Amino acid sequence: MSANLTKLEEHLAARSYVEGYEPSQADVHVFAAIGSVPDATKNPHVARWYKHIKSYASEHGSLPGSSKGGESFIGGDPAPAPAAAAAAEDEDDEVDLFGSDEEEDAEAERIKAERVAAYNAKKANKPKTIAKSVVILEVKPWDDETDMKALEDSVRSIEQEGLVWGASKLVAVGFGIKKLQITLVIEDELVSLDDLQEKIAEFEDYVQSTDVASMQKL
Repeated sequence: MSANLTKLEEHLAARSYVEGYEPSQADVHVFAAIGSVPDATKNPHVARWYKHIKSYASEHGSLPGSSKGGESFIGGDPAPAPAAAAAAEDEDDEVDLFGSDEEEDAEAERIKAERVAAYNAKKANKPKTIAKSVVILEVKPWDDETDMKALEDSVRSIEQEGLVWGASKLVAVGFGIKKLQITLVIEDELVSLDDLQEKIAEFEDYVQSTDVASMQKL
């Protein structure tokens, strides 16, 4: 099994990888078929790509994708016609030793830009973490004659995005008075506890005051 370097050279002249925008099993498949470092004077793009894929040697077995994408580059180069071979030899004699370095630098920059673009695309698609907090709120009535059922119903009637009411209980304060202790979960960016306490305080027939007993990030 050998690789068609001529076809691969043409392909890599405008691309960084055999398939897609990151190293894959297609690159590993073609890399294995080549077997040794290609001649950079004849196939500079292949040589650049070969060194790049070789740097992933320890990850070859875990790279994504399928080897099928590399199949089209498997199969040796056709033997050059005598005239073409002679022309190739003449071109070898006129190689610009400095131009190849500049070409490799440009390719390295292109690869870097593609990697940054791929990273930014993955980062943009990653779901954003929503910051939440669990809060225990205490609501104190005016006296022992306050209708605590009506008080709790009033508190729970407050609805807004990012607010979920939870369990509740009545806790004795003294002199027959009980306060409402209620749990809620809030999305930090959407719900302000200060604003919520102000809304609860508007039920002035039942509510004397409110306090945050505890608050913990989820």
